[in-house]
Amino acid sequence: MKYDFTTILERYGHDAIAIDMPTDYAGNYGKVKREEGFDVIPMWIADMNFPVAPSIQEAIIARAQHPTFGYYMPRKEYFKSIKDWLKKHHGLEVETENIGYENGVLGGVASACNVLLSKGDSILLHSPTYVGFTGVLSNAGYHIVHSKLINDGNTWTMDYEDMEKKIVENKIKLAIICNPHNPSGRVWTKEELTKAMEIFERQGIYVISDEIWADIVLNGNVQTPTRSVSDYAREHTITLYAPSKTFSLAGLIGAYHVIFNKWLKGRMEKEESLTHYNSQNVLSMHALIGAYSPEGEEWAKELNEVLSENVNYACDFIKKNLPGVKVIKPEGTYMLFIDCEDYCKEHNCTLDDVFYKGWQYGVYWQDGRPFHGEYNIRINLALPLSRVKEAFDRLQKYVFK
Repeated sequence: MKYDFTTILERYGHDAIAIDMPTDYAGNYGKVKREEGFDVIPMWIADMNFPVAPSIQEAIIARAQHPTFGYYMPRKEYFKSIKDWLKKHHGLEVETENIGYENGVLGGVASACNVLLSKGDSILLHSPTYVGFTGVLSNAGYHIVHSKLINDGNTWTMDYEDMEKKIVENKIKLAIICNPHNPSGRVWTKEELTKAMEIFERQGIYVISDEIWADIVLNGNVQTPTRSVSDYAREHTITLYAPSKTFSLAGLIGAYHVIFNKWLKGRMEKEESLTHYNSQNVLSMHALIGAYSPEGEEWAKELNEVLSENVNYACDFIKKNLPGVKVIKPEGTYMLFIDCEDYCKEHNCTLDDVFYKGWQYGVYWQDGRPFHGEYNIRINLALPLSRVKEAFDRLQKYVFK
């Protein structure tokens, strides 16, 4: 590897809630005290524990060396970087007029809902569901209708019949597609997206497609942009991207939307102007330019190789060494969504017993119940492989013993 994916970073005290929050504030979720001799392995919130691509730091430092940070307009290089990246990596021809800045993907989701719906309207989401969607949509006054993904033990699939039934029964006019899906890690195929979009077209549905994970695709899988599958999809989809997941830039803030429908684009711009706060940080702009550079591309390619190895190791370890724990190998993202139901029932314990035992031994993983997984735990694998191995060694010895 040309880039560093093996160094164990010291993140405590460096503005990382992955370490700082559970250590200083959450008190191990207020339930348990960490055993002496076991350091924290951060495997809960979805950010990475790798040094960023050098081109990102270089771009930020170069801009920071100039001693002014006043009002500015986004550079032409910013839009060119996005257009070149989407064309090369996703086969999409995008013009500057199709791109719009977002403070975050979830902010873009909220704005899109405000444009297309009235408060109290229903929105179709798949379950399990990214917890961020639940919080934002509920806080904004919308009603979530879940269509449960089918889990056959080997993969997750959409239940098309249930989706259309829910749309009709609840008079739904907007659906959210997470592509790749969080938390399952499914990378939807072109055929699957086409079939979903046929339902949406038949029922007159607009679509928000969250593609923040689009560049983290594992083991040779291929991500298909939702809006690319049909003319209807192109005109009725608001797609949201950010470099934050691929390049670990969440702390810098910055996402963007791609919209081809001129009416929809105009309504989004108007909605986002109302707060007078959907504006970009100049260093965030330069970070994206550094990320979407040739070196950033090379770094991201190595990242996907590392994450594929981590996912393969974790899934093989679970199947060989953790009886009663089930996992479907994710095709994208760096998150596992493990199922502990059989283990809990066999050992007459609750998910809380398992979950907090992990925290007791320094494996800071994430409760899957807010994602609508009754017996699930979500695990971040974006760490050096040595830390992944240490975490699963602890789980075998002290948690699932």
